[in-house]
Amino acid sequence: MFIQTESTPNPATLKFLPGRDVLELGTADFPSAEAASKSPLAARIFAVTGVQGVFFGSDFVTVTKAEAAEWDHIKPGILGAIMEHYQSGAPVMGGEAPQGGHASNHAAEDEDIVRQIKELLDTRVRPAVAQDGGDITFHGFDRGIVYLHMQGACAGCPSSTLTLKMGIENLLRHYIPEVTEVRPVAA
Repeated sequence: MFIQTESTPNPATLKFLPGRDVLELGTADFPSAEAASKSPLAARIFAVTGVQGVFFGSDFVTVTKAEAAEWDHIKPGILGAIMEHYQSGAPVMGGEAPQGGHASNHAAEDEDIVRQIKELLDTRVRPAVAQDGGDITFHGFDRGIVYLHMQGACAGCPSSTLTLKMGIENLLRHYIPEVTEVRPVAA
């Protein structure tokens, strides 16, 4: 088994491509070892000292390291954990996989605007951030402000504010005049 790695815009996060499906649908975010109890694969990766976060996409795993950890020291352990997992035949997720996507926090009269926002996020934004090893999910719309949650490589990325303000906010404002601002939300 050959696992490719790719850097991401976030220097604390690497993207691992096992050459196999990771999740069939959606995404899964494990911001802590406790959250990883739902996934045999995530639990194996968290067993590597220095791992701070794990995120699954359809065909990739992104791993965020602790500030004090060095990639040269922890990358071999992560590669080994991923390889061992796939060789074991164990499922990636135990039980139901968390689904990335959209929570729904908005007024009923904003339903059409929210539908447009979600469509733009799904067709234009999420595929682009998935290439960088992350995801962005919709959390709400209130009086012109769109609330989004950044996951995987996007969470804590130094350029995430720029991505939100210059990229996503400009895109949404261009297509949906009712949008005035985009703000990040914590999990």
